[in-house]
Amino acid sequence: MPIRGLRRLAVAGGALLLASCAAPQVEAPPAPVPPTEPANAVEAGLTPGPAVSALGLSREDAEAARQSFIESCPKLLARSDGSGIAADWTGACRAASQWAADPAGFFDAWFETARVGTGSAFLTGYYEPQIAGVRVRQPGYDVPVYAMPTDFVPDPSYTGTGKAPTGRIDAEGTFVPYYERAEIVAGAIGNKAPIIGWAKDPVDFFFLQIQGSGQLVAPDGNVVRIGYAGQNGREYVAIGKILRERGVFQPGEATMQKIVDWLHANPAQADEVMNQNKSWIFFRELTGDGPVGALGVPVRPHASVAADPRFVPLGAPVWIDAAHDEADGLWIAQDTGGAIKGANRFDTFWGAGPDAARIAGGMSSDARAYVLLPKGTLARIGAP
Repeated sequence: MPIRGLRRLAVAGGALLLASCAAPQVEAPPAPVPPTEPANAVEAGLTPGPAVSALGLSREDAEAARQSFIESCPKLLARSDGSGIAADWTGACRAASQWAADPAGFFDAWFETARVGTGSAFLTGYYEPQIAGVRVRQPGYDVPVYAMPTDFVPDPSYTGTGKAPTGRIDAEGTFVPYYERAEIVAGAIGNKAPIIGWAKDPVDFFFLQIQGSGQLVAPDGNVVRIGYAGQNGREYVAIGKILRERGVFQPGEATMQKIVDWLHANPAQADEVMNQNKSWIFFRELTGDGPVGALGVPVRPHASVAADPRFVPLGAPVWIDAAHDEADGLWIAQDTGGAIKGANRFDTFWGAGPDAARIAGGMSSDARAYVLLPKGTLARIGAP
């Protein structure tokens, strides 16, 4: 989910600057200082990994990654923030589009591997849901798919640094947080937001919002592809946790499909449970051949992965060896996610359809990971 912004770092793509009262009084020792999480890959520890030729890339896997890397290159080379991105990546980007030999040889010729921290990774999966929906409202299709509302504004009194909080101006002229999910479901937005289409099932649409993009499929087969446009700024709450706390599921039981089945089987409680998640996602219509990730290019099945850009340059290849063998291979970091935080945390993209939903829904895997950087990058930044 998708859904997903960058933070500049100092190297490669802006992401690698990687008792009783009578007891005698004694002076208490100082409280331990909690460890500080690394801010980038260098702080996490950046060390050389094995040669690319030792990774055992298959021709098919390497070619899919090469094509996604080519799509990423214009974004990689467009950086003008002094991060050194163009100087590091120009040669590899030029060679990628001209390479005619074994695609695995391309990565071996142009890249070196880097281990971030221990290299121990954790994977999840996401996909592009296909749900029943139409562009023009008709009987049975009553769930509005909103684009960004016109009354969604930054706080006009904000004087801090960074991005201003967003919300709305109420009837008294006061800036307040934007409507939460329960209010939006009840019709609070009114005519303040364009409606892209209408979904049939509120449960299906709820999970499409979690993924951040998807397809509305009409009875006649017409498809409207929608992608993330913005979020209401309210708290995201995982309803699986809510259902576990209420005793509906035991730990480890709350898979996505089981939650969906429970919501469908308990319609009188479904809205109340879903509304515990205050977050609401707004969409825009997509006209390309795939959902667009944070890098601004389409994400591809078993080729695109979401990562934390503080530790992995968006556009960089990432080699993964997972306990779930389906996720083994070479991926390109082209997306980010609200839950995808920290070194070696990845969210693998699996495309659309039932198989994609099955794989993504069951993807929860430990792994080893290496980031691929243009040869010479580690020496340039002084990595050990």
